[in-house]
Amino acid sequence: MLRRLYDYVIALASRPGALWVLAAVSFTESSFFPIPPDAMLIPMALARPDRGWRIAAVCTISSVAGGALGYAIGYFLYETVGRWVIDLYGLQEGFAQFRESYAQWGLWIILIKGLTPIPYKLVTIASGVAEFDFTVFMLASIVTRGARFFLVVALIKRFGAPIRDFVERYLTLVTTGLVACVVGGFVLVRYAL
Repeated sequence: MLRRLYDYVIALASRPGALWVLAAVSFTESSFFPIPPDAMLIPMALARPDRGWRIAAVCTISSVAGGALGYAIGYFLYETVGRWVIDLYGLQEGFAQFRESYAQWGLWIILIKGLTPIPYKLVTIASGVAEFDFTVFMLASIVTRGARFFLVVALIKRFGAPIRDFVERYLTLVTTGLVACVVGGFVLVRYAL
């Protein structure tokens, strides 16, 4: 099944609508969707390295726009939608501590967590709840999300075929590693913060 999904995404990467799907996944992941855009970004950049920078730009712009939605959820709708998202992922304890950290370390939290597998939606919602400066939040989001997605594409462009061969040969291992990073991010937030 995993091989078919991978092959489907690789085939989708050459279709005109692929960037729209990537944009939708990237946008929603920043505020409520559990699957990171890397699941599409990597196969798309592998299939079309000539369009890699454009793919990374679309992923970055839509992720930052989705981050603005996450911020709005935290700022305007925390008691209804925001709390529901935090409860859905079981992040209540980590979120309370995370929110308190904003008073002193807000910018650094955004910069560091925007690059890690820790769920970015937690950063966006917490930024809104803490009423963190929106302009600083957006600038930091552009830097971190852009750095993350453009770095992935740069590695794919630099190493190209060997990376693709590795991914195709060890697809299950690569996917398991990606899922482990995402799950590890949730666990880290819940128990370590």
